[in-house]
Amino acid sequence: MNTNSSLRVLLIGATGYIGGAVGRALEAAGHTVVPLAREAPEGGRTEPARRDAVIGDLTDTTSLRAAVTPDIDAVVHAGAPLGDWAADTDAVTALLDRMRPDGAFVYVSGTWVLGPSTGGDLLDEDSPAHPISIVAGREAVEHAVLTSSARGAVVRAGVVHGRGGGIPRLMVDWAREHGHGRFVAASVAPSWAVVHVEDLADLVVLAVGRAPGGTVLHAVAETSVPVVQISRAADDAAGGAGRAVPWRVGDASAALGPAFAEALALNQHVSGARARRIGWRPTRPTLLDDLREGSYAARPSVARPA
Repeated sequence: MNTNSSLRVLLIGATGYIGGAVGRALEAAGHTVVPLAREAPEGGRTEPARRDAVIGDLTDTTSLRAAVTPDIDAVVHAGAPLGDWAADTDAVTALLDRMRPDGAFVYVSGTWVLGPSTGGDLLDEDSPAHPISIVAGREAVEHAVLTSSARGAVVRAGVVHGRGGGIPRLMVDWAREHGHGRFVAASVAPSWAVVHVEDLADLVVLAVGRAPGGTVLHAVAETSVPVVQISRAADDAAGGAGRAVPWRVGDASAALGPAFAEALALNQHVSGARARRIGWRPTRPTLLDDLREGSYAARPSVARPA
């Protein structure tokens, strides 16, 4: 590992919602970000967002190995899943193949791999993985990172909010479309563990610098927020009166697909205590405040349907 405080970090997913926040946080901490950029389908290079981007593709393991050059001190994988967890595992393994033993590798995962909180139990970093269907197989990607010879760490994010994006944006759009908030509900009223995207990015930076190999960290700023409250706040954000109407899982499955509907109906209570032990202190607005007064809040120009 580079003994200087500034590291050269290969960043997967640099143009995405989470990856963009991670890139900004890494640079604010004094690190040099090297984004991975894809080639255009016809074989010509895409116009890189930055001149120091390297060309590579998560579906091309040869390009990934080539991207981890000897001057790379750390790799952060904050890219979107490929839709095939075996392919994601192959991509991570290819990146790890070229890592120095003292190099940091941080994989951004999610708390959905833990499954539901049975009987309201608190899920922590030592809880076994019981992934719901939409992420079934992601635990194999985590395992590859945690058992690698590099200093591998997994950061599991709760439902991410902030900067007007993520699943909360979808809920605001639903409220605007239907004239009231809506939330997917099963027999148990769902609750979500949540984190602001910039607090998540701060934890990734800490993990790059401090997390020992084999570490799981939960990026959870709020352990459990009832989804009915999130839906009401989403209606407020859309300019409504804070009304929330449940959406049965069966009906939501027909519109969204069964796997995503199951995820939105998930009831979780998740601890992020280990992250706080390495110095993580989330400081951004709570999800409800962010919806009502922050990045999602209604503006005078927002019109509601009649």
